[in-house]
Amino acid sequence: MTDSLLSIPNGFMLFGHKIYFYGITSALSYLLGVVLAMVFAKKRGFKKEDILTLACYVIPLAIIGARIYYVLFKLDSYKNFVDIFKIWEGGLGFYGGLIGGALGVVLYCLIHKKNLLALADIIAPALIISQSLGRWGNFFNQEAYGYEVTSPNMQWFPFAVYIDAVSSWHLATFFYESLWNFVSFWILIAMLYRADFKNNGILFAFYLIFYGIGRAWIEGLRTDSLYLGALRVSQVLSIVFIICGVAYLAYCWWKQRKKEDVTDKIIKIIKKDL
Repeated sequence: MTDSLLSIPNGFMLFGHKIYFYGITSALSYLLGVVLAMVFAKKRGFKKEDILTLACYVIPLAIIGARIYYVLFKLDSYKNFVDIFKIWEGGLGFYGGLIGGALGVVLYCLIHKKNLLALADIIAPALIISQSLGRWGNFFNQEAYGYEVTSPNMQWFPFAVYIDAVSSWHLATFFYESLWNFVSFWILIAMLYRADFKNNGILFAFYLIFYGIGRAWIEGLRTDSLYLGALRVSQVLSIVFIICGVAYLAYCWWKQRKKEDVTDKIIKIIKKDL
């Protein structure tokens, strides 16, 4: 038995061309990220125009990176070289997009002489809410789902999703990740507007931790992971994200603690002289 909510088309025809909801969702997620980054820009001393220029670097490189990442782990499926460039037929890897987008941010900061870590802080909440929305593209494509759900009592959305291609219910892992990212977004927003961090980059470090934890857990439930040997690539990268985020927070704490110790010593010397 299927749910009418789930039995929806993955696109529609317009002037003889198929328009996919996945593409629309992806485009809206990019647009949402850019708009929100413009809203957050002033929190780290940037202008809206800076974000628009940044988007010209990030979006093309993110798409290219996402495609290259996916193809590299699916080389057997691309025996015809031309097929690699048929991006409209699907096949994008998030981490490749993140790497490509990060390269765009670095290039932008180098060329325009901007503070990379300060920029990363306003990108973090915009990025994770874009990921939350973007995951719904998997809903329309009926992909990125998890293990089969055999118990009739658990065959309901959003816990599970009915997949027409295999005629069975599966864990709705795309929804789990979307929800996790949505909650993480609001936590990062609270930090951005209420916390007074002494160092740039702390908000981005929390993004790495939040996203890494959620993806590492959810990736373990999926059935379509990209593998490198026996390892799920996205799961390994998620753990790397967590380690990097924690390491940077530890470094900032150590740096601030050292600074306070030096300040205390100076104060003691001054008091002693007086």
